[in-house]
Amino acid sequence: AVIEADDSVCEGSRAACISRRSLEILDRLGVAERFLEKGLAWTRGRSFYGQEEIFRFEMPASETDKFPPMINLQQYYIEKFLLDEIERVNAAVPGTVDIRWQSRVTAFKQEPAGVQVTVECPLGMYTSDTDWLVACDGGQSFIRTSLGEELKGVGYQGRYAIVDIELASEYPTERRAWFDPPWARGTTILMHRQPDNIWRVDYQLAPHQDASQVMSSKEIQKFVQTHLDAIGEGHLPWKSVWTSIYRAGAMTLDSYRHGRILFAGNSAHAMPIFGVRGLNSGFDDADNLIWKLAARVLGLAGDSLLDSYSQERICAFHANASNAMRSTEFMSPPHRGFDLMREAALSLAGEHRGIARLVNPRQTHAIVYEQSALSAPSDALTGGPAPGAPLDEVKLAEGFYLTDLLQPTSFTLICFADQPIELPVADRTISCASIAIPPSSSAADRYGASAGAAYLVRPDGHVCGRWNAATPAQIQNAIDNACQVQRSTS
Repeated sequence: AVIEADDSVCEGSRAACISRRSLEILDRLGVAERFLEKGLAWTRGRSFYGQEEIFRFEMPASETDKFPPMINLQQYYIEKFLLDEIERVNAAVPGTVDIRWQSRVTAFKQEPAGVQVTVECPLGMYTSDTDWLVACDGGQSFIRTSLGEELKGVGYQGRYAIVDIELASEYPTERRAWFDPPWARGTTILMHRQPDNIWRVDYQLAPHQDASQVMSSKEIQKFVQTHLDAIGEGHLPWKSVWTSIYRAGAMTLDSYRHGRILFAGNSAHAMPIFGVRGLNSGFDDADNLIWKLAARVLGLAGDSLLDSYSQERICAFHANASNAMRSTEFMSPPHRGFDLMREAALSLAGEHRGIARLVNPRQTHAIVYEQSALSAPSDALTGGPAPGAPLDEVKLAEGFYLTDLLQPTSFTLICFADQPIELPVADRTISCASIAIPPSSSAADRYGASAGAAYLVRPDGHVCGRWNAATPAQIQNAIDNACQVQRSTS
């Protein structure tokens, strides 16, 4: 059951960039195609100091990739496409997902075996018992504050305005950033193209500026028109369709599990918007949590598997935050020392390409769970992803990729051999599908795999273990370890 305070999908672009890793997650849910049909793919970003281009980046992409590095798509489409898939699932199996609109949790009581929640809706108030409560109630999480928990980390004073405008521009889809432009001294402006001729414009507010005044329709009209004039598109008609304001911060809970309550998304952590890590971290949270929670609910794993969700995703937060904070401190210097460094870097970046790397926005990338307790002792191979890393994509045939072999509700054993390894049927553990790939294939070369090598992949697409030659018992032990299952040695 999904308890949702709103009565429809969101308004405004909000989180508008979806990474390749998130597309892989959506693909396992069977919904990536609609995202690709509507979204705008892009690979390039450009940064300007004044009116001079000082940095350009290209995200790795090739014709053999299954997905582009990034697509732009407004959050209301993201929510709509997921809701459409829920409707399709419910049509096949009625009641699979119960979405309760205009409903809000107003109280809860945690017991050893579950959580009792009080829900308020237009028809009144009621209580409901649940075995597990996943708190995805955002940055102002009621569940989190009621538990007396708080996000810890760094909150920046810099404020940014978001303005979605409808503009019939043919400019290509790429990320553009203007630092200290002549037409808006002292600020930074970002601009992204989105579907339906919607352009996302973000710009920094000065510390002394009153937010209510800056966000008035008159001031927004003035600022955006001046910007469009400066970049040569002021002759095109446009209109504002949505506005908002935000602050940058990098903060997290100490633990994402509190008994029968689990936290995910913005209720668990806050990410700076730069580098598009907010929404994409939320997808990763859900992808990491859902197979573990399902295994626990079905009695196929112990509570410690849920603890690994918290451990892995907090490590992911710190990896994300490390890069995001560098970008944030460059975009919104926290004090005069950073400001002087930025001014020096920007003024020199045009002539010194090494310095220009400081302007790199450091886009989000797939996270490796390097110290995961779920990873099995493994062999060193000459290539391929290490334990804890997501599976590397390889094109096996036209329109068919290595990740198409993954089983979203089980482990997958990829055997570089003529025949897959036969695995015994184990009771009370997550199943494993064994698949053979010819050792002469391009995938074997990419993975540094000789004949007999094998990779064990978790349901979320991360490598659990890899071996030059593995036995069925070794593989079952790796699965048991990942699921925190203890077996008798007799």
